[in-house]
Amino acid sequence: MECYDRPDLWDLAFSDETVFEADFLQAIATKWLGTDRPTVLETGCGGGRQTVELARRGLSVTAFDLNPSCVRHTQRQLRRRGLTAGVHTADMTDFRFPQTFDLAHCLVNTFRHLTSEQAARSHLQSAAAALRPGGLYVLGFHLLPPDAAEDDCERWTIRSGRRRVTVTVRVLDFNRRTRLETVRFSLKADLPTGIIRLRSDHVLRIYRADQFRRLLASVPEFELLSVHDFCYEPDNCLPLNDQLGDAVFVLRRC
Repeated sequence: MECYDRPDLWDLAFSDETVFEADFLQAIATKWLGTDRPTVLETGCGGGRQTVELARRGLSVTAFDLNPSCVRHTQRQLRRRGLTAGVHTADMTDFRFPQTFDLAHCLVNTFRHLTSEQAARSHLQSAAAALRPGGLYVLGFHLLPPDAAEDDCERWTIRSGRRRVTVTVRVLDFNRRTRLETVRFSLKADLPTGIIRLRSDHVLRIYRADQFRRLLASVPEFELLSVHDFCYEPDNCLPLNDQLGDAVFVLRRC
């Protein structure tokens, strides 16, 4: 089974970030929009942990994902908690909604699944079209500093009650020329009912700071307001340079 076939376990693996991300989104909305209750669009919502959290806070949330299992899981989680949000199946490179939003977001490297310049540009153009003038797009993913190691491996464990999930992320292949890397996600879940092992290999696009600048320049619908890192500190603005690795960009719809 692939990791995305069990969105409940995949979301648990990242659950310690959920509150920090939601706090950051509301703080950014307060700073730039003057409200901590914006209408929200989540692109590539996965198992819906952020959709559920923002809906729990009383925000009006719409979300979509290409994986029907993730969409169904998100809808179930909302129903279980008595919450309301619109959750749809859609493609990140071409999505349309009848209404516009105050704020959209795409965090934790989902953007890097778009492996070509055209796909990335189409995504940003769709995101801009989904926002009202002056609306914000919060986009988070890893940049590659020029001196970064190519053979990387990361592992962490999350516990929740009687469940324990360990995720290992390992780079299998890396090519600076094509700007593509193959990353293996391995998940081991120790559950009261037994052990589950999942594994997925994904091709992700590589971005240096200058490469992302060029992409942004090709989408004049957006202007870059501020840059942050995965500490999610809204008042700590960082330069977009080769020292930045974990990047969160706040873009404004012109």
